[in-house]
Amino acid sequence: MNRKIYHIAFTAVASLFMLTSCNDFLDTQPDNRPSVDSESKVAALVTSAYPSNSYAFVTEVSSDNVDDYGANNPYTDRFFDQLYAWTDLTESNNDDTERFWNQSYMAIASANEALKAIDAIEAKGESSTVLTECRAEALLARAYNHFMLVNVFSKHYNQKTSTTDPGIPYTTEPETTLQPSYTRGTVAGVYEKIAEDLEAALPFVGDSHLTKAARYHFNRQAAYAFACRFYLYYEKWDKAIEYANKCLGTAPASMLRDWSYMATMPQGDAGRQAIEEHYVSANVNCNLLLLTAYSSMGLAFNPYYLYSRYSHGRYLANLETGEAVKVLWGGGEYYERMAVYEATNMDMTIFWKLPLLFEYTDPVAGTGFRHTVITALTADECLLNRAEAYILKGEYDKALADMNLWISNIVRADANPQPLTLSGVVDMMNALPYAYSDVDGIASKPKKHLNPDFTIGAEGSEQECMLQCLLMLRRVETLQTGLRWFDIKRYGIEYPRRTMNASGLPFKKTDFLSKDDPRRAIQIPLKVRQAGLEANPRN
Repeated sequence: MNRKIYHIAFTAVASLFMLTSCNDFLDTQPDNRPSVDSESKVAALVTSAYPSNSYAFVTEVSSDNVDDYGANNPYTDRFFDQLYAWTDLTESNNDDTERFWNQSYMAIASANEALKAIDAIEAKGESSTVLTECRAEALLARAYNHFMLVNVFSKHYNQKTSTTDPGIPYTTEPETTLQPSYTRGTVAGVYEKIAEDLEAALPFVGDSHLTKAARYHFNRQAAYAFACRFYLYYEKWDKAIEYANKCLGTAPASMLRDWSYMATMPQGDAGRQAIEEHYVSANVNCNLLLLTAYSSMGLAFNPYYLYSRYSHGRYLANLETGEAVKVLWGGGEYYERMAVYEATNMDMTIFWKLPLLFEYTDPVAGTGFRHTVITALTADECLLNRAEAYILKGEYDKALADMNLWISNIVRADANPQPLTLSGVVDMMNALPYAYSDVDGIASKPKKHLNPDFTIGAEGSEQECMLQCLLMLRRVETLQTGLRWFDIKRYGIEYPRRTMNASGLPFKKTDFLSKDDPRRAIQIPLKVRQAGLEANPRN
């Protein structure tokens, strides 16, 4: 059945050139769009192939990285309540799914326009390194945007059901009608097209055309890191390792985040903004792809009361994430310690990662837009992705080398962190009970039952224990970035929603996300469904 995408994506091209007013544009047929007929115009157009709204707020709050601190906490709104409760969103917000959907398809439209323009220029016999690299960047941006859309709005890829699971529309041509029709296709079909775009782009990806803000574009290392993540999710372990090797090179330690330097920066709340801005800096090796976003994440995941009802509190940190994971290396402290904030209606334990940036539209009135910067692809995540692929291939020594490198980079050297060994990991993991094994099913532990659709070793096996350890490390690495949600989907991790009492301890279970819960596929935005696109099923 034919369906329609809600927003007409070619508006991205018109807004780029700013040649018409809004009303004039709505009265103009799409094939009157500005002509992109030169190398410089193509390069300018490709810069708009990245979304200005993010998935990260939605996926972080949907994950097991937040708890409910109770109805007595007034610092929430209907959007936040719906998001936490895995309810289909009806409220609007800069972080909502509709804005992410629309911005992603506008970015895809820019990529498609750029590709069409490159074809037209090259058909005239003109070619250049810039055009070749712009083609690769446009293909990568198109693949990445579809990849994030399908992983947010569909079930996770698996070899059992993805040939029938609804995907998302994969658009490869510029729009030429006011009401183009689309089908959702299947998850498997979307992944096949992403792979086609990736493999077409990777041999030609280059950095010579990126004269400004290279870390905000698909540079060569970002392209390889994306390919590593994609093939990990696609269950192609060898290819994930291949592209991680190309990304990280022969000296991966030099590419990782310099946590030891961050520890020398001014600490405490006075230094928090500087540390957060350094975390997302384009001048550090680890940040491979950065994306700006209209977002309140800088408020929600920082010590502000707004959005504090659902937060990552001390209980989660101590028993599941940052503090709990220290046992793996003997308790050594992080270079940059987790910040603890506790007060009336405030229970938050966080890493300083997301700056609150504000764009004033009226400095006198003090009005404008909240922004932040998302570390979309990093060398540190790529390293742990490679470690996971090694584990799934049974190459535990190589996985341990990557995991120990990550640990030695984030844990203070003077704490003498103990290297992980296979026997040590197995013994440690098997000594830990699984989370939610108490009578009420709400008590935390860092280890959770894994239920992936691909085959792994039985509980207690070397492979399962290694995966448990790897997932704990990656949960710390990706805390507050929204990526934990995709590990939850890939590994069928189940967990409750629970309300915390005045002492910051869980006392009531309010919901539960099972392995096969259809809410793991975030609902298609309301206006997109109203325009006719098929909704995700709900019980």
